[in-house]
Amino acid sequence: MKQKRPRRPAGGQPAVPGGLEAVFGVHAVRALLERGETPRELWVQEGSAGSRLAELVESAGSRGARLQTRSRDELDRIAQGAAHQGVVAFAAPLAFESEASLWFKLEAWPHESPPLLLVLDGVTDVHNFGACLRSADAAGVHGVIVPKDKSAPLNATVRKVACGAAESVPVYQVTNLARALARLKELGVWITGTAGEAEALVYAAALTGPTALVMGAEGKGMRRLTREACDLLVKLPMAGNVSSLNVSVATGICLFEAVRQRRD
Repeated sequence: MKQKRPRRPAGGQPAVPGGLEAVFGVHAVRALLERGETPRELWVQEGSAGSRLAELVESAGSRGARLQTRSRDELDRIAQGAAHQGVVAFAAPLAFESEASLWFKLEAWPHESPPLLLVLDGVTDVHNFGACLRSADAAGVHGVIVPKDKSAPLNATVRKVACGAAESVPVYQVTNLARALARLKELGVWITGTAGEAEALVYAAALTGPTALVMGAEGKGMRRLTREACDLLVKLPMAGNVSSLNVSVATGICLFEAVRQRRD
């Protein structure tokens, strides 16, 4: 029996199945499957994309996902112009980890290496958020902490930009960031914040122990209470005319300085 397509709302925008979220791009869809989730539907671009994505399609189909062939125009519109690479999956939205699970994990720390956490204060741009998650995954960060307010959502664009990191790195949402940083201190975590006016360079900071690296929003930086909660403020050396870097770029540089120190 031929499956009926979801009815399209006015304006020609393809309808997303109820309660689900579009996940687009090869890396994001593959990460979804590797995480053990089964998308309800998988849309594949008509034409040569089917053979190019055969392994991905077979994996999703074997788990019970409904497979549909759609035009490139339909995929473009459901991805709102983002690069979908010929595949869109519809799955349950990603959820933030709870604050309680963060404290439970730290109190019963399961790893040999000390925790390395990334704190994003006021990063509301989804592309920057996704890029930060990608850098966090590459650097082996154990968890990302964001405030409940003034933070980007874990949506389809974040998943696409993160290239699978949104599914692999735990993202903890806390109600009060300043209070959460105080709790981290009680658990022995050193809070290192980044600020352009800091005197110390990030290369001089000790990042080998239990560390939470705090990155502020572009332009505004960290909020006052967040800044006051930091044990140390550091900066990157800026030799050119620009006064600051994109937050995701700065995040990558700082995280891999921690990686370098820990390997040494």
